[in-house]
Amino acid sequence: MLTAQEEKELLESLPLSKLCTEEQELLRFLFENKLKKYNKPSETAIPESVEGLQENLDVVVSLAERHYYNCDFKMCYKLTSVVMEKDPFHANCLPVHIGTLVELNKANELFYLSHKLVDLYPGNPVSWFAVGCYYLMVGHKNEHARRYLSKATTLEKTYGPAWIAYGHSFAVESEHDQAMAAYFTAAQLMKGCHLPMLYIGLEYGLTNNSKLAERFFGQALSIAPEDPFVMHEVGVVAFQNGEWKTAEKWFLDALEKIKAIGNEVTVDKWEPLLNNLGHVCRKLKKYAEALDYHRQALVLIPQNASTYSAIGYIHSLMGNFENAVDYFHTALGLRRDDTFSVTMLGHCIEMYIGDSEAYIGADIKDKLKCYDFDVHTMKTLKNIISPPWDFREFEAEKQTVEEAGLAPLAASRKTPDSRPSLEEAFEIEMNESDMMLETSMSDHSM
Repeated sequence: MLTAQEEKELLESLPLSKLCTEEQELLRFLFENKLKKYNKPSETAIPESVEGLQENLDVVVSLAERHYYNCDFKMCYKLTSVVMEKDPFHANCLPVHIGTLVELNKANELFYLSHKLVDLYPGNPVSWFAVGCYYLMVGHKNEHARRYLSKATTLEKTYGPAWIAYGHSFAVESEHDQAMAAYFTAAQLMKGCHLPMLYIGLEYGLTNNSKLAERFFGQALSIAPEDPFVMHEVGVVAFQNGEWKTAEKWFLDALEKIKAIGNEVTVDKWEPLLNNLGHVCRKLKKYAEALDYHRQALVLIPQNASTYSAIGYIHSLMGNFENAVDYFHTALGLRRDDTFSVTMLGHCIEMYIGDSEAYIGADIKDKLKCYDFDVHTMKTLKNIISPPWDFREFEAEKQTVEEAGLAPLAASRKTPDSRPSLEEAFEIEMNESDMMLETSMSDHSM
């Protein structure tokens, strides 16, 4: 199979003007509709001489594919639904329609479609692919999904979409080796498609192999340089390598591509990108911008504990300890086993009390009463909070922080005169299991 660029070069090399003078426009249009559309698609321009093909089902499917790879799933669904009404078993439309149903979480419709396909075409791999996608979408049915996707690949070993979905069934369970094996098979079968490369890089990134992740993301980027998902993952690798400026550039480029798509796109997919922009701006000490990005992420997914933790962390770096306590407490209300939030909450309360004058101690107790901590949080805070700037060794606090999976505070507090700056006291690196850079924007979609 040829790559997308090789297909374009082949089409340009065809002597259509010499051999097919009258049908040149028609042939070029039909060939272009068969080209790969993994890059950012352009609008379909139908020549005046063949305007009658505007409602042709193959042309509509080609347009739907363009919208699908442009992440405009709602428009893609409208087009594929039109095709499915006229031809319920259009071979080229079915994989795109199934992928769109998964993206839009239309489980009931996919269930009905998969049953019809299995009843009518039990020997067709797309039928079992649809069943596997349904079980993969409903959650906690990955074993069932693998069973049916395996049947699809048995019926046709070269059916690439089933191999990608098969890899997803392992990826959601963090079975990275099995997932990568399926993605590598898909990469061999789907030459010129950037999706297998993207998912292989994602799995390598999740196993902390940033070098190989960067390599595969680079290959995906060479195939689809306009894809915001690929840009986002390249930015994640740059962030993990400590290249904050480079990461910010990739994240902003991805955000620009998303804005250019329009308002019809499913917006919750971009929440990790906004949060990651907040993280990289925090690293660059652009605290106001970081807060703005995290708040935009909250608009998309309001009940995300990691976002509240990130906002609280930035407030602590800015010295706004009262606001930081509010946000960390909200994060713990959503996810009470958030070790990072518990640890930072203890430090923020300690700093908040330490910054206040002694004679208003009663007021501080009144302020802290408004936080209705549960027993689990109070026990943890009791082990963290200590009288501010005392003469005790720093080892006890250091041990508590290390147990939470975080780097220790930058400076010890052995004497009252050695009080560290706010930045030194709160520049605590986030542990992956507590508040990690989000790499899930690709979301293992079809």
